[in-house]
Amino acid sequence: MQHPQAFLSRARRSWMFSVTALVLSAITVLNTPAALAADKKTLVIGMDIGDGRTYDPARQADLSPPLTLGAVYEQLVTLGADNLAEVKPMLAASWSYNQAKQVWIFKLKPGVKFWNGETLTAEDVKFSLERLMNVKDQPSADASNLQRVDVIDAQTVEIALKVPAPSNLIDLTGTVFSIYSKKMVEAQGGSSAADAKDKDKATPWLNANSAGSGPYHMVSWERNAQVVLARNPHYHGGAVPFERIVIRHISDGAAQLLAVRRGDIDIAMNLNAEQLDTLAGNKDVSIQKTTSIDTMLMTMTSSPTMNPALAKPEARAAVAAAIDYDGLIKGLVGGFSQRPPSFIPIGAAGVTEATARQLGYKEDLPKARRLLKEAGLADGFTFELIYPNTPYFSTSFQLIAQKIQSDVSRVGIKIELKPMDSVNWRTQFNSGKAQSVLAFWTATAPNPYIWASASVQRLAKRMYWEPSADMMELVDKARAETDLQKQQAMYLKYQQTLIEQANYVMLLQPIYRVAVNKAVSGVELTANIWKMDMKKIRPAK
Repeated sequence: MQHPQAFLSRARRSWMFSVTALVLSAITVLNTPAALAADKKTLVIGMDIGDGRTYDPARQADLSPPLTLGAVYEQLVTLGADNLAEVKPMLAASWSYNQAKQVWIFKLKPGVKFWNGETLTAEDVKFSLERLMNVKDQPSADASNLQRVDVIDAQTVEIALKVPAPSNLIDLTGTVFSIYSKKMVEAQGGSSAADAKDKDKATPWLNANSAGSGPYHMVSWERNAQVVLARNPHYHGGAVPFERIVIRHISDGAAQLLAVRRGDIDIAMNLNAEQLDTLAGNKDVSIQKTTSIDTMLMTMTSSPTMNPALAKPEARAAVAAAIDYDGLIKGLVGGFSQRPPSFIPIGAAGVTEATARQLGYKEDLPKARRLLKEAGLADGFTFELIYPNTPYFSTSFQLIAQKIQSDVSRVGIKIELKPMDSVNWRTQFNSGKAQSVLAFWTATAPNPYIWASASVQRLAKRMYWEPSADMMELVDKARAETDLQKQQAMYLKYQQTLIEQANYVMLLQPIYRVAVNKAVSGVELTANIWKMDMKKIRPAK
């Protein structure tokens, strides 16, 4: 195993030269938020939001926007902060499942209003879910099992499923299933009709406004600058303490660290492990943490046209065997991470740390060299790795890419690093134009089928991998299986096959850590996609 300090010493030297300039420039930028944070009518969050392309719930698929969406929209049901298997009421007062008809029936809470004062009804639920189904954007995949949505009366809605899958209830907790005002969205060109893919025009408006019933509503988004939220005066959960929330784009962790220490921001979301360590014992700043179900992975193509070497499964497996996973976790994130065996994270579908140790890839340099020989690549090979030049919780894509590059060089594999802005990275990743990609994966809800289906459907297409009919059938059967032990056994078999295929190498399942200034309280992190419950945050007494 390569000692992590040998790698980190080089990374730190280059990092230190750039920090001073970034921090000095950040001081000027943060003058305005300092005044905002001081008045305690405004909550100020420092976060890298450069990846965000849209705040339309039916189209959003990036890492940072769910923090905003979770504050401005609500779903029929939600999850407990500490128990992601516990489905709780949100907009629905009660629900039932008719197994014979394969339908969910939801009774809505009375008196819920959108931020503009309109009453929320079953018509809004129908419109929101049908728009998700019909705009045919990436989140539409999460609604693939919805057959139809029927209004029974103003307070009752029925959702019919294509195949029996009681686990679909947990899917409805994701922000992609947000409920919004039909009237507001239609007024901006929104459509839920079968041709919404071509006819819906509401996204530009939803990028700068919201149409939900959450504790806050969106009033502006300035790309690479900030998102501003305002209090919802009609929120059915009671008045929230802040008049405004400003989520300010601060891409550099050193600038976030300075700002949270000074009180210029209340919460710093993207500090790396070393920066968080400097806050130990600080009486003005605390560190909140929780285990996530998000993952970071490296993908590798199966296309012989894109890279003849990576097209060989032995070569991909050799890359996986040459990575120093323990050094990556200990050296780059301070040990604050787990590592799942495959696409389904620890904590879902019966996957445990023991499962990960048993099934997951392990550093094994002799095995890597043997696999290269079997592939006819004894002298190694070269491939390109693309990644966004952004932070990733307690580390950065850049540092992880450099660590992997250093690790695999020990067996003669060369990686050409290709950092790029988030938009170009996402475009290349989604279009399948990259040989290898460093990526994060955030499921909209903790249903193992969401991870499994993505890995054998849209992600597999990007890898130019065609899963067998047996593999596809296995994933579909697992979704419909109601016996938990049988379902977990199916997902275990699926993961074993995925590991043998070696298109996906799981690197991290991070433990979220954020820095919180003493000026605020009630910051409780959750493994849910929206990261924290905004309505609970308030000025400290």
